[in-house]
Amino acid sequence: MTATPDARPRGTRLPRLARRRQLLGAAQEVFVAQGYHAAAMDEIAERAGVSKPVLYQHFPGKLELYLALLDEHAEALVKAVRDALGSTSDNKMRVQASMQAFYDFVAGDGEAYRLVFESDLRNVAPVRARVERANQQCAEMIAQVIMEDTGCPQDEAHLLGMGLVGMAEVSARYWLGGGQQRAISKDTAESIIARLAWRGISGFPRTN
Repeated sequence: MTATPDARPRGTRLPRLARRRQLLGAAQEVFVAQGYHAAAMDEIAERAGVSKPVLYQHFPGKLELYLALLDEHAEALVKAVRDALGSTSDNKMRVQASMQAFYDFVAGDGEAYRLVFESDLRNVAPVRARVERANQQCAEMIAQVIMEDTGCPQDEAHLLGMGLVGMAEVSARYWLGGGQQRAISKDTAESIIARLAWRGISGFPRTN
């Protein structure tokens, strides 16, 4: 197979974790650019500068490689939201920080958000389960704060949490993918959506 122009040269033997990181980086580039179905293990190996047997030593198939990437980035999003919620006890600032976490994730290098939010494998059970789990975890963390502060029933708080997650995800993707980033800065977009979310969620009075 002819090497792609940006293929990495084959080098010395790397430690296992470093090699895994290299393979995941190459796979992300190919999956983001082409989607899962059009991506080929040959191309991923070539992009990483390794042989196919080396790639298969780390990942038994293309789906396993994709799921490893999806796990990594879904966990990064959940951690970002967790850190945002824990960054302050001021709920208005929590809303702002949570919206920023989603916008940072969507605007991050490598377009990793496409693997989580725009996968062409969303109907494949293990992919769907991972995406739903990440959304649920984010919503549950937000719901916990709402319950603690307002006494809102669990089911209602979870619905509110899912609503805020959906608002953050959809608006961030629209801002990036719709070309709006050229007209509206990231900071301004985050602020606008945070104000919208705060005007709604602050209508639930605190009980403590």
